[in-house]
Amino acid sequence: MARKNTHNTKGKIIEAAWDLFYRQGYDDTTVEEIIAASGSSRGSFYHYFEGKDALLSSLSYLFDRKYEELSSTLDPNMDRFDQLMYLNRELFTMIENSISLDLLARLYSSQLVTRGDKHLLDHNRIYYKLLRQIVLEGQQRGELREDLPVSEMVRVYALCERALIYDWCLSEGDYSLQQYGRTMMPLFFGSFRARPK
Repeated sequence: MARKNTHNTKGKIIEAAWDLFYRQGYDDTTVEEIIAASGSSRGSFYHYFEGKDALLSSLSYLFDRKYEELSSTLDPNMDRFDQLMYLNRELFTMIENSISLDLLARLYSSQLVTRGDKHLLDHNRIYYKLLRQIVLEGQQRGELREDLPVSEMVRVYALCERALIYDWCLSEGDYSLQQYGRTMMPLFFGSFRARPK
């Protein structure tokens, strides 16, 4: 029971922080505002985070929450390739509508220079678990190629998503991430569909 409460407190802090970052900007958001918006305490904040900068690596938590939410909306009869494309569209829509481009760029740059955990590559994340489940089911149902390991297909899918997000950041958001992803993800990942027999 205490573990769930701990998870909720950390999650509330992260969600409040990213909401404030999006609305006010990272530099104009204080730790005190994050504490107030999350309904937590100063002690709780510093229990989980060394400071505001430590929250930059928590964006993967928001992505995982989105995937967790989306997993319950997946149609079990939908082709698994189509499920992956649906997840991508929904994630990119969330990013485009609620994550500051500047903060997304900061996250990517922090992952490049960090000596600690590379949160985006943590295969224990919900993101990777859900992708592995969908790809495995796709292989079992004959919808995705069986001649490649699940881990390799998941790696390529995640690589394609990161590449599109990275390019969108480099381009300073001058196009719709969601619309471009809708076109490019099927092209990038399409060769993983099972060949007709």
